[in-house]
Amino acid sequence: MRVEPAKPEPEVGPLAGFSVGITAARRREEFGAALERRGATVLYGPAIQIVQVEDNEALREVTLECLRHPPDVVVATTGIGFRGWIDAADGWGHGEDLLACLSIAVLLARGPKARGAMRAAGLSGEWSPASESSTEVLERLLEMNLQGRRVAIQQHGEPLPDVVQALEAAGATVVQVQVYRWRPPVDPVPLEKLCQAVVDRTLDAVTFTSAPAAASYLQAAERLGIARALIDAHCRDVMVLAVGPVTASPLDRVGIPVVQPDRARLGSLVREVASQLPNAHAKRLVAAGQRLEIRGHGVLLDGLYLNLPPTAMSLLGRLTAHPGQVISRSELASALPGGSADEHAVEMAIGRLRTALGNPRIIQTLVKRGYRIAYDPECGSTGRY
Repeated sequence: MRVEPAKPEPEVGPLAGFSVGITAARRREEFGAALERRGATVLYGPAIQIVQVEDNEALREVTLECLRHPPDVVVATTGIGFRGWIDAADGWGHGEDLLACLSIAVLLARGPKARGAMRAAGLSGEWSPASESSTEVLERLLEMNLQGRRVAIQQHGEPLPDVVQALEAAGATVVQVQVYRWRPPVDPVPLEKLCQAVVDRTLDAVTFTSAPAAASYLQAAERLGIARALIDAHCRDVMVLAVGPVTASPLDRVGIPVVQPDRARLGSLVREVASQLPNAHAKRLVAAGQRLEIRGHGVLLDGLYLNLPPTAMSLLGRLTAHPGQVISRSELASALPGGSADEHAVEMAIGRLRTALGNPRIIQTLVKRGYRIAYDPECGSTGRY
């Protein structure tokens, strides 16, 4: 049976050949589409879901309390949470009254999304830290004279007992506005598959857009009994990218290295993935006069992308791990399915790989010894860095 060579794709995105995991719940389709436009294969494993608080009457009562006793300071921690509060008040017929009440307060926002939600509601004069850090917001609050003042905090999914305690110790009365909470996903299977893909090294990177998602991801690995293996995979082979320092904090605590964009924006995270993965997870070399760039599940050959099957990529990975070194047939057999193939199976697999690459000279045969990549060291090569 004649094996047709893999057809190169004319337009190669920066992420062609790479697989990226997405743990986000909100805007995951938008995020995934942006990565796919750059050539990535995307695996979705939502780590959380956002749910309204069980008792809406509690939120209504907190809102009425703010109307009866207007807060002196208002802190918005998330855009979706602040908008949800205003929308809920509108539903109860108190939207305009709440905005009038908030307009006379000192306004603080944890980040640009929360600041944007305040502005969209017609509020102005808000302050937010460039770091988008809750710690810096707390520091700003503690610089104020809070004795006898009321501070309303729109919380971002989980209570903030340490913040509340610090503000109360400074003399403030704290009103906690809980609009929604984070919960584990309804269907845990996609997240579990994503965790296993990391351990199996079939993903090149995993992305995070919220701290609760990062925490839920680690908890899922614990439940599966693969937490140690997952952390090891991230420390060695599978890149982690987070939208900002708050999101990265649960991962930092367990020793996982995290790459972050300069700006905590989804678009910035997309650009960071597209910039970092080709640099960190591609091996480049020249063989038989052609430029090869080996990626997660494909190879660029003189700038043209070839999507190779897993067995071919495994063989190519073995041959290029130490460019120019002769690899015996028995060693290459372990790269084939089952890991116990005979020499004839290796020869057949090498033949298919040569055909897929379109240039049989890229892989040289050394009689009775094995195979090697026809590496041109004078042309230089780069590995992962």
